[in-house]
Amino acid sequence: MRLDRITADLPTDVPLVTVVMDATRESETGNQAVLTRWKDLRRGLEGQGADEATLEALGERIRTISNAAGQHGRVLVGARGEVLLDCALATPPATDEALYEQGVNAFALARVADEHVRYLLASVDRSGMDVTFHESATASTADDGGTSYEGGHDELTKTNTGGRSHKRYESRAEDSWERNAEAVAHELDRIVTERRPEVVLLTGDVRARALVADAVGQTAKGLLAAIEGGSRSEGVKPETFRANVVAALDEFRLRRREGVLDRFRQIHGQDGAAVSGRDGVLDVLRRGQVAELVITEAVAGPPSSLAGKKLWAGDDPLQIGNHADVVEMGATAPHEVRADLALGRAALAQGAGITVVDEASVKLADGVGALLRWNDAATPNDHVFTQSADPHREGRSRVGRTQEVTEPRS
Repeated sequence: MRLDRITADLPTDVPLVTVVMDATRESETGNQAVLTRWKDLRRGLEGQGADEATLEALGERIRTISNAAGQHGRVLVGARGEVLLDCALATPPATDEALYEQGVNAFALARVADEHVRYLLASVDRSGMDVTFHESATASTADDGGTSYEGGHDELTKTNTGGRSHKRYESRAEDSWERNAEAVAHELDRIVTERRPEVVLLTGDVRARALVADAVGQTAKGLLAAIEGGSRSEGVKPETFRANVVAALDEFRLRRREGVLDRFRQIHGQDGAAVSGRDGVLDVLRRGQVAELVITEAVAGPPSSLAGKKLWAGDDPLQIGNHADVVEMGATAPHEVRADLALGRAALAQGAGITVVDEASVKLADGVGALLRWNDAATPNDHVFTQSADPHREGRSRVGRTQEVTEPRS
């Protein structure tokens, strides 16, 4: 998943506070539980050197109840006394985590990106359309207020007058429906071009939906997903309709994730531009080859299964590996960084996406893999060792070089 829409406004010249926490407020004591968790996280951030103004801004935002219901998590990023990002997660993290670091916690933002969907919700009837634009992972109100559009043809009802006039009225009504649908479709095409959603949820009158779906252009048609329960008029059951929207978005996210996995399985199975395993991924990240980093839920965390490992890093995010590696790459002040943070930042630095997947959906050595922009003779090839009886040799490069990932110092 591309993270550029999420990270575009985040500064790169100052340390950032990144908070990932359980924001569930289901019980009577739920609100106090959230505030207690934040108090503990804040204490840790103070110890890391985070500034008071940013902590105050984050605390004020956390005290504001998000619009996500039931069990859910929350990811917040702050700096310079401001909250820069506030997004909801459908599932609470296994553990809360707060970091004050020079650079983003890319794996935390990858979870946001996985749940982030830009979508249009279009409710149509035989006279027009109500449409709103949404960003589904935003913790606060996430629509643009919406607009209404009327087709302009008002002969909408078939009147049972009998005789020839009956057929005339019937024909006029159907003609109005079709003309209104064409006008609505034209407006929907315009909005799709302007707002560039990933999916368009179409609801409302069944006949109007069919007419609009037939009339929209190819771009919008490829984004349409019909859902039941919506209407421009009164009588909508909000809870039922909301459940239908959530189900449609979940289905879209699954298809989006599966598209990445299908490419990885196919290319990796053909020994093409894809690698699996920690050592191979480190090599291709350093060379700027990665188009998409693929990580398991365990690696994404929190807690990340790589959080207890350390890599050496230089000033450039691509300068990662063991101490000798980063010195050879020109690092003037090598320092140790958590392995999960280093991998994520290297991916973002080369414009790569990050996709979080279920462990059971694909076999990834060490829980990490990568789809590449290009490959050559020096690109790691973990298939070289698939016939080996030594499982530790899998995931190395063609030259057999193993990266040094150390346990944190006590």
